[in-house]
Amino acid sequence: MKRIGVIGGGAWGTALAAVAARAGRTVTLWARETDVIESINDRHENRRFLPGIPLEHSIRATADLNETADADLLLLVTPAQHLAETTALIAEATDCTVPAVICPKGIERRTGALMSEAVRRVAPDMPIAVLSGPTFAREVADGLPAAVSLACEDARMGGAVVEALGVPAFRPYLTDDLIGVQIGGAIKNVIAIAAGIAIGRGLGDNARAAIVARGFAELVRLAVAKGARMETLAGLAGLGDLVLTCTGDQSRNFSFGRAIGSGTTPKAALDSSEAVTEGHESAPAVVTMASGLGVEMPIVSAVHAVLHRGASVDDAIGGLLSRPFKPEAGAGR
Repeated sequence: MKRIGVIGGGAWGTALAAVAARAGRTVTLWARETDVIESINDRHENRRFLPGIPLEHSIRATADLNETADADLLLLVTPAQHLAETTALIAEATDCTVPAVICPKGIERRTGALMSEAVRRVAPDMPIAVLSGPTFAREVADGLPAAVSLACEDARMGGAVVEALGVPAFRPYLTDDLIGVQIGGAIKNVIAIAAGIAIGRGLGDNARAAIVARGFAELVRLAVAKGARMETLAGLAGLGDLVLTCTGDQSRNFSFGRAIGSGTTPKAALDSSEAVTEGHESAPAVVTMASGLGVEMPIVSAVHAVLHRGASVDDAIGGLLSRPFKPEAGAGR
């Protein structure tokens, strides 16, 4: 896996391109935006999505999807809601048996599909892995230490991907639990919006800690009901990513929630940023999935009500605080 194709020129795609280049790989990055392509090729910087971070000169950007897909390994780093559409284009134009790593964290809003399910729907012959974990793109691109989960059912392929991307400051930990890694990555975004709302409303760090803990319980309930393993959820892609996203100011989902808690409408908060807020799109799909599995998720449901049902922040908070008292019996309750 010497030639890496990165599909997506946002902050996370650019950061992963930087990781692959540091690992000594030849990297071609596909982006839709002309200014991103020109900035990477001419200035060796993604001024639009990662300003101020110098990139290896070996990273080349292009608008040619076929050229990028002519690789030994693909990193699929489009927004979650566009992953299937972009993968279908790759499958139509190229040999879709090239191994691919799914990198967005979300659930398909229209179908309720996990990212792996969305890719398999349009490219059933594509060997896949899923990468997730506690990572801010700017820190990864800057070469600061990070650890991630890499889920792959084929141990041989997983080992090859670890060898291709692993460097001392970017440490992939291999697992075969695709469901756990994906559920953890998707739901933590919704919980982070709740944590941001609490901080924006001035409810304090105690409230945020309670949201992290009880949000983790909700995440575990749904993931286990879908077939995930508890040890995965207690690791990097579950608890690790949840803590980072609920406490770090770099988190788009946390910042989005904080703006809403401070009085900004969800639409205005979305419009104020070019970055994708995956938790906003995943919330309806998570609620639907939980309902189908008979899983109770009060925090996620409250976030969904504020974002998509017109509920006020104060009513959503009041509803959570007025819930009946009950014993705490582990994360799964």
